[in-house]
Amino acid sequence: MLDLQEMRKEIDVIDDQIVKLFEKRMSIAEDVAKFKIETQKPVFDRTREQEKLETLGQKTHSAFNCCGVQELYQHIMSISRKRQYQLLQESAPPETGEFRVVETLPKDKVSVVFQGVEGAYSHAAMHAFFGENIQSYHVDTWKDAMEEIKKGNAFYAVLPIENSTAGIVQDNYDLLNEYNHVIAGEQIIRCRHVLMGVPGATLEDIQSVYSHPQALMQCREFLDRHETWHCREFSNTAAAAKKVAKDGDKTQAAIASPYAAEYFGLVPLATGIYSNPGNSTRFIIVTKEKIYCKDAKKISVSYELPHESGSLYNSLSHFIYNGLNMTKIESRPIAERNWEYRFFVDFEGNLSDSAVQNALRGLKAEAQNLRVKKDLLYKCILP
Repeated sequence: MLDLQEMRKEIDVIDDQIVKLFEKRMSIAEDVAKFKIETQKPVFDRTREQEKLETLGQKTHSAFNCCGVQELYQHIMSISRKRQYQLLQESAPPETGEFRVVETLPKDKVSVVFQGVEGAYSHAAMHAFFGENIQSYHVDTWKDAMEEIKKGNAFYAVLPIENSTAGIVQDNYDLLNEYNHVIAGEQIIRCRHVLMGVPGATLEDIQSVYSHPQALMQCREFLDRHETWHCREFSNTAAAAKKVAKDGDKTQAAIASPYAAEYFGLVPLATGIYSNPGNSTRFIIVTKEKIYCKDAKKISVSYELPHESGSLYNSLSHFIYNGLNMTKIESRPIAERNWEYRFFVDFEGNLSDSAVQNALRGLKAEAQNLRVKKDLLYKCILP
């Protein structure tokens, strides 16, 4: 009869041997790293690693063990690469690529563009972040705002990137890839939607409600209690308020911010109409200038991965092994490459940190089209 304790003792002996051999292998890997540093050879050799995995798999005696050994050595070689990247980072001078460090972001009298019209949440986010001493103007679309930066007409653009209820703004993630701009800051605004109409209007007068699709969704419970109302989608909340004010029709109402009601001379007909009292939108401050603040605490990168087993895990392991806290990950499909995706990752750190540089070095070698999109300093909530 098999003795469980004896078998566990035998496994312990084998594990001790594996640990000693692993440390010996890592010591040799460090010597390999030193050789690569001296000869300027790349750390990652995909062909060599694939050949190694196939050879190791052939030495096993079952299909299950073949898969197990190959998975084990994928991890071992990944760990080895990360140690080599660390040694490479230690031997190289600090680098931040194209980025230039600044003490504070330029804010005074800068030109800022936002999408929509005055009274929009983007307008409120802009003033919450920059204050009043700026030169601002608006455009019709988010793409127009990115073009204004590209042409040099504006230094910054303010764009929504995520809502706590509706999720990400997909189009703006795609624009971040289309344009080689960076995110220098962010501003979170509480979305306190209000139903507003022209002076003298009452709830009983309303027949049509205009607003952005997300605002309509965020107030769905309130709207469902008024079955006779017709919901009309509009380009943004403030534009809807502007239309209602311009038409002067008591049967029309808009869902927008209290700021928009005041700006366009409308009166609140119902407040607290949003389903989630904590509903907030995160806006990004975009610029084409490759700058980051000296005491920034958050970074975002985007990259693409080969359509291979374990590629996402291997990319995320660079954050794990460098002690970096990942705070967000999103994916977007890559045009003309069905079922392949671009990943957007936020994590804590500063571009000047050695751990960050080490992680970025590994990602650059093993992923495709790595871009550093932002190094953020500002993040606050407007009540």
